[in-house]
Amino acid sequence: MPESKIQQAPHKILAIPGPIEVTNEVLDAISQPPMSHVSPGFVKIFRECMDMTRQVLYTTTGMPFIIAGSGTLGWDEVSSNLVEPGEAALVVNTGYFGDGFSDCLRAYGASVDHVRAPLGDVVPSIEIEKALKKRKYKIIVVTHVDTSTGVLSDVKAVAKIARKVSPEILVIVDGVCSVASEEIRMDDWDIDVVLTASQKGLGTPPGLSILVASARAIKVFENRKVPVTSYYASWQKWLPIMRAYDSGSPAYFATPPVNMVYAYHASLKQITVGLEERFRAHQRASERIKAVAKQLGYTQIPKRPSIAANGMTAIYVPDGFAPKEIIPRLTEHGIVVAGGLHKEVKDKYIRIGHMGTSVVDERRGDVETIEKALKASVRK
Repeated sequence: MPESKIQQAPHKILAIPGPIEVTNEVLDAISQPPMSHVSPGFVKIFRECMDMTRQVLYTTTGMPFIIAGSGTLGWDEVSSNLVEPGEAALVVNTGYFGDGFSDCLRAYGASVDHVRAPLGDVVPSIEIEKALKKRKYKIIVVTHVDTSTGVLSDVKAVAKIARKVSPEILVIVDGVCSVASEEIRMDDWDIDVVLTASQKGLGTPPGLSILVASARAIKVFENRKVPVTSYYASWQKWLPIMRAYDSGSPAYFATPPVNMVYAYHASLKQITVGLEERFRAHQRASERIKAVAKQLGYTQIPKRPSIAANGMTAIYVPDGFAPKEIIPRLTEHGIVVAGGLHKEVKDKYIRIGHMGTSVVDERRGDVETIEKALKASVRK
């Protein structure tokens, strides 16, 4: 990739769980003059984005949907296209975003059940298996990393259980806070849908809703009995568009955000150079930040290290402190973090994001800055 012409102005490190810091090359791509969305040049860029998205998720057959929107649009795509009114959905719930996906499913007429984890934990496999045996479900939904808690669910294990009990069920993974920072092997793990967004591990500013659907999911959509009740999220509209671009031809339903697609393309070119090492870099950075936080008296929301996300850290502030005083101190020392989100402990913890270029490019020194800021945050 040519060296970027853009050099970012000095700024505080964006260390929230998305949006994240982006590379100069990504910003350079955004700044290019807009191109026609049906031009040969853009068709090539879009098609390459589809191919590289497949690479990130280790799928050769999945169909990517790259659409203007946020990660939440992926909920609407699943809820409107894959679940017909009255059909049942099982949500493996580890926090705020499991609740949100449930609300979306109900909005489209699904009958939703939950298997809920205690705060900071994952749902035991036996509870998932029991639920699947009690009722016939069209889909099972699991949030890979719930951004409200930093809990990492074992989606491979969930998919394996689901296939054993209910072979025809569609396995849906909300990977908004995990794709490109946590390993997902869509084909090998037999996952039907992974939905995500551009602004977290994929290293692009907010603006793109990204979803990849298996051939099984597409077939279920094509065989549905009642019309889709969404307009913008309907695969009746989008599937022909994506198939056209995937074959190298332009098509039109709604104008894609061409400059955001350029940016996504630039980031994917950097991500796909070494995926395995990228995952290891996220793990190393996560371990460093969590270790420093522990030494300072912060305690993780996830109950065990094995279920703590590698792309973010959710931590209770030390005794004698409150997030409302910790967060400004961290800002003073160069990093912007997020407050709590989970309703049970919202005012007791903070959330730190460490994804993408902040952990992959060690020359930036972002991890060191986060460590120093944490140390300064608890000085009396």
